[in-house]
Amino acid sequence: MNISFESSDKINALMTLTIEKEDYQADVEKQLKDYRKKANVPGFRPGQVPMGMIKRQFGTSVKMDVVNKLLGEKLYGYVRENKIQMLGDPLPSDKQKEINPETDETMEFVFDIAIAPEFKAELTSSDKVDYYNITVDDTLIDRQVDMYRSRSGHYEKADEYDAAKNDMLKGDLRELDAEGNTKEGGIVVEGAVLMPEYIKVDDQKKLFDGAKPGSIITFNPKKAYPESDIEVSSLLKITKEEAAGVTADFTYQVTEVSRFTQAEVNQELFDSVFGKDVVTDEASFRQKIADSIKSQLVTDSEYKFLLDVRAYTEKKVGELQFPDALLKRIMLNNNKEKGEKFVEDNYEASIKELKWHLIKEQLVAANEIKVEDNDIKNVAKEATRAQFAQYGMQNVPDEYLEKYSQDMLKDRKNIDSLVDRAIDIKLTAALKNVVKLNTKDISLDDFNKMMQEK
Repeated sequence: MNISFESSDKINALMTLTIEKEDYQADVEKQLKDYRKKANVPGFRPGQVPMGMIKRQFGTSVKMDVVNKLLGEKLYGYVRENKIQMLGDPLPSDKQKEINPETDETMEFVFDIAIAPEFKAELTSSDKVDYYNITVDDTLIDRQVDMYRSRSGHYEKADEYDAAKNDMLKGDLRELDAEGNTKEGGIVVEGAVLMPEYIKVDDQKKLFDGAKPGSIITFNPKKAYPESDIEVSSLLKITKEEAAGVTADFTYQVTEVSRFTQAEVNQELFDSVFGKDVVTDEASFRQKIADSIKSQLVTDSEYKFLLDVRAYTEKKVGELQFPDALLKRIMLNNNKEKGEKFVEDNYEASIKELKWHLIKEQLVAANEIKVEDNDIKNVAKEATRAQFAQYGMQNVPDEYLEKYSQDMLKDRKNIDSLVDRAIDIKLTAALKNVVKLNTKDISLDDFNKMMQEK
């Protein structure tokens, strides 16, 4: 086999692979013999089918299977051995001559190769990058305490509906006819739950002010939720399609008023959040919350730091020239069902991500970042812990975290993102010791506002 590689402008290359009969013939003969052993042809015993018949039926397809496998091995082997930073997959060139697989013994394959631009991404102690230290103040702790109190709260019966307290009503709904009487055969829902505070139209919402058990309110669900047939269908226990045609008034006879009461700040709340007797007073409860928030906010700070490293390094590297025409062909080849418009609409964003990917590869190599199995397991475990924390579950036993993280690792779809996250964590830690940090204290509200403005 002969391989030639020509690079016209450092980012576009042409690779030509010439395959001779002796390169593939032995493997073709071996596969045809295997076919003969397994062939089940009427009139012949197994393994006794004439080789001529096997070659006529399978020879060409086996030949091309062997050639294509050999082609892939040699092409990618050449790229690896010569340290060519190829972008995407090689594509058949317009210089490719027609090949007749049945008669041609020598075959020449020509591919267009996209090559990454040459550049150097380097960070040193002379480079300064912002690092935002998100402060934990009493306001932030109060919010978290309030959230825990709400999650552990409960409803109690109340004498009268109070909109300011976001009360919940329970009652019976009955559809009315044009004269305002209960419609015979109309919609009836017993024990319908209603929270008037979420009614979209004020004049319909106000009808429920001061409602008590026994009160009868006449309102119009369609007018109350003019833009949402889904809410009407949920309230009336009918389909969305049926709800679209409901325009009648309804009576709502209140049977119960319920008021949500937050949990008290006491030992019961402490135990429900952090486990039995882990904290025993409000001061240690608040301190434990502060520590937990700080831990979570470090992740946000380091995410922002890596974003700032990206922006800083991209600017330092400057504009890079890419083989745009070829990359668009590769992108279209990978998204055939989406078409050329998809490529045009998304190409610029794709190149931006590609530039950062190439920069990050150099930073990872320069800082000798290596990801081990334990790093991936730890990332999966922390992701699992974060998922539980979203639901206020701070004291999840390690065995549960292990189980759920192991389940996450069993799904191959998760592995790439977990590896990327492990790389980011290690790279962030390394770069914090390389560049000069311009540390800035910032409140969580201001940090979130800053992130939203990006």
